[in-house]
Amino acid sequence: MSYAFEHTPRGPAYPLDWAPIARFPWVAAMAGVRQEPEWHAEGDVLTHTRMVAEAMAGLGAWRAAAEPDRHVLFAAALLHDVAKPVCTRFEDNRWTSPKHAKVGEGVARHLLWTGEAGEVPTFHERERLAKLVRYHGLPLRFTDKPDPARALILASLEVNLRDVATLALADVLGRECAGKDQLAESVKMFTEYAAELRCLDRPRRFEHDHHRFMYCVGRKPIEYVPHRPAGADAFEAVLMSGLPGSGKSTVAREVAGDRPVIALDEVREQIGIDPADDQGAVVAAAREQAKAHLRDRRSFVWDATNTSKDVRGGLIALFANYGATTRVVYVEAPSWQAMFARNRERPRGRQVPEPVISRLAEKVEVPSPAEAHRVEYVV
Repeated sequence: MSYAFEHTPRGPAYPLDWAPIARFPWVAAMAGVRQEPEWHAEGDVLTHTRMVAEAMAGLGAWRAAAEPDRHVLFAAALLHDVAKPVCTRFEDNRWTSPKHAKVGEGVARHLLWTGEAGEVPTFHERERLAKLVRYHGLPLRFTDKPDPARALILASLEVNLRDVATLALADVLGRECAGKDQLAESVKMFTEYAAELRCLDRPRRFEHDHHRFMYCVGRKPIEYVPHRPAGADAFEAVLMSGLPGSGKSTVAREVAGDRPVIALDEVREQIGIDPADDQGAVVAAAREQAKAHLRDRRSFVWDATNTSKDVRGGLIALFANYGATTRVVYVEAPSWQAMFARNRERPRGRQVPEPVISRLAEKVEVPSPAEAHRVEYVV
């Protein structure tokens, strides 16, 4: 079954029934949140969000889309500014909401995961929605990026850019401002440029995984296609990623086969560090084990939560510097409730306090295909 948001307008007239939508606590929280009048003369975030929802329901492109896509795009319209209540501030005599799209990705993911935004979508539908929230403003500011082409290509690896353009257009139409026509023109330019870069309706294609890795991680130009000798993938460092209770360590053993596994839980026990204490010594000891494998060009699996992109990035850089092919395997429990149930089934000494899991879940950054040679999802 595809994701279906209960309150998505339905044809043939596509009326918007706002009353049940307004009862969601995360929607109600938008009331009274100020916006800079230069760009949002219509009023607060709640007013803007309702206007964006109305605009989305009126777009010909949205009405022509397949029904599952209409549900996703309409839900994204409601969620696109979900983080403004926590990000909005008044500084330099202006209302601003710095990083609300990035923060909004995490907020949207959590609401969708826990069922606080209605029906719980599948993992892939949830991530599609979260990434639409993350990138909804890109069409309006892509020309300000130091490298607009790179910004679009990297985004295309995480989200469909035509969907982003549709959401951005609804965002423009659902506001009152003097520069509305220019903003709509920016969305059009974005669409044309993404088509020119061959990443509008699909992720940008690369010659091979190492080409993509060197472009995304090595920041080489797209024209640089590195030679990848036969058998290079035989030397592989696998980085596990997942919350406690996800089943990550079980999958790690399956992935490893007869290859060594560096499990931070085991390293912690070996050197006698309490989970509540500083973990610097644990990580340092694990890195030394990894370096020994890397020097011997021996494939291995690194088993830890690794739910932060920055943490994964540091380890991937280490592995790649030794010439290893890098693979990230992200593991997630079938549901929010299953994750906590699995944690309770662990031996008492290895159970993670549920409030800790909840805090980690609120901040989890699901790995992107741009991070490693290969990224896999076990959900």
